[in-house]
Amino acid sequence: MARTSYHHGNLRQALAEATVRLIEEKGPQAFTLAEAARLAGVSAAAPYRHFTGREDLLEEVARQGFQEFADRLEAAFDEGRPRPLTAFLRMGQEYLNFAAQRRGFYMAMFESGISITGNAGLAQASERARGILVRGAEALFAPLPAGRRPPPGMVADHIWAMSHGVVELFGRGKPGARSPIAPADMLESGALIYLRGLGVISD
Repeated sequence: MARTSYHHGNLRQALAEATVRLIEEKGPQAFTLAEAARLAGVSAAAPYRHFTGREDLLEEVARQGFQEFADRLEAAFDEGRPRPLTAFLRMGQEYLNFAAQRRGFYMAMFESGISITGNAGLAQASERARGILVRGAEALFAPLPAGRRPPPGMVADHIWAMSHGVVELFGRGKPGARSPIAPADMLESGALIYLRGLGVISD
């Protein structure tokens, strides 16, 4: 990345992009701020114009990751079309797609050890992503009598946890990578079993 990135006013973004590349190569805890600066084509002191330190830079990468993640979930949900169950399951598939296609962001979001609640912008982006899953659950349960609807936030969190578990099981050479069951099939079957267990679907 050229040094001119800074002169064009894009140093903050150049450092975030460099950090994504370093995370993909080394992991979220194995790079230094100086390495990010070098990859962005600026001096070791330049990052401190925008970030207080390495963790602050990681939080910015995670924030951007959650923003894209939320955008992708929203597109996958597509306002519940063609039917809420299909749209809800499609969001689970998009979770897996994001983890596979945007590894650096995913690791910054979930594997870097940062505190989401300690950064207002990061917390807002994370909550927006969760909120789309909550909307999906609300749409799925809308036809049910009010007394039979599970808490949509609880269901969103369970599906999020299930999706994360599938990513962890199958990711980066872990034992699940040898499973004959594809990650998408495992997630969908698990979600359907869970939803049937709640009594909210019967098909």
